[in-house]
Amino acid sequence: MNRTIHTTAIVSPGAVLGEGVSVGPYSVIEDDVSIGRGTTIGPQVHIASGTHIGSDCSIHTGAVLGGEPQDLKFSGEKTELYIGDRTVIRECVTLNRGTKASGKTVVGSDNLIMAYVHAGHDCVIGSHVVIANSVQFGGHCEVGDYAVIGGLTGVHQFVRIGRYSMVGGIARASLDVPPFVMAGGHSSFRYEGLNAIGLKRRGFSAETITQIRDAYRIIFQSGLLLANALEKVKEECAPEPKVLEILDFFTSGTHGRKFIRPFNS
Repeated sequence: MNRTIHTTAIVSPGAVLGEGVSVGPYSVIEDDVSIGRGTTIGPQVHIASGTHIGSDCSIHTGAVLGGEPQDLKFSGEKTELYIGDRTVIRECVTLNRGTKASGKTVVGSDNLIMAYVHAGHDCVIGSHVVIANSVQFGGHCEVGDYAVIGGLTGVHQFVRIGRYSMVGGIARASLDVPPFVMAGGHSSFRYEGLNAIGLKRRGFSAETITQIRDAYRIIFQSGLLLANALEKVKEECAPEPKVLEILDFFTSGTHGRKFIRPFNS
C-alpha cells in the first residue's frame, strides 16, 4: 500500500495504517492504533494505544491523542479514543481516552479543533464542530453537531453544549448550553439570545427560527418554573423537530442540568 512513514518515526507493528497514510518525523504510533486511509500525521505526534482515527484526517505537530485520562478514578483499564473522518486537529491538541465510566472518548467527523485544545476523558464531541484555540473541556462533556466554541473557553465537567449553539471566547462555561443559542461571559456565564445568524447560514428557514424563538420565550421569559414552562411549550408550540429537540435537551441528562433564567431572544 502507498504509505509514507518518515525514517525517524516509530510505528508499532501492531498499528493498522490505511492506504495513503503519511507519518511525519519523530512521531510515535503505539500498538492497538488504527488510522484510516489518506490521514496525515504531522511531526512529533504521539498516538497512544486504543486510538482509532478515521479517513482523510489531518493531525498537526505535537498533538497527543489517546493519552491516559487525567482522572484519579482511572486504574489502567483498557479504554479508547475514536475520531471520525476529515477532522483537522491542530498543534498540541490533547484528546484523552475514556475511563470505565463510558469506556471511550468520541470525536465525530468534519471538525476543526484548533491549537492547544484539550478534551478530557469520556467526552463526546459531535460532527461539524469548530473549537477555537486553547478551549479546555473537563471530563464527560458533550458537544452537539455544528456547535462553535470560542478561544480560551473553559468547559466544566459534565456540561452539555447543544447543537448549532455558539459559546463566546474566554467564557467560563459552567452551565449547560441549550441548542440554537449563544452564550458567553467570564465572571458570569449567561445566555445571549438565539444564534440567529448561525442558523440562517446553516439553512434554517425563517419559520423554523420563529418556532425556536417562540419556545425559548416561554422557557426563559414567562416567569414560570422550568417544569411548568416546558409543559406550556408542549401545549402552545407545534411539535416540530427543533422544538422537540429543545424539550428533550431540558429533560435529559443526569449531570449539569442547570440553566440561566435571563434570555434575550
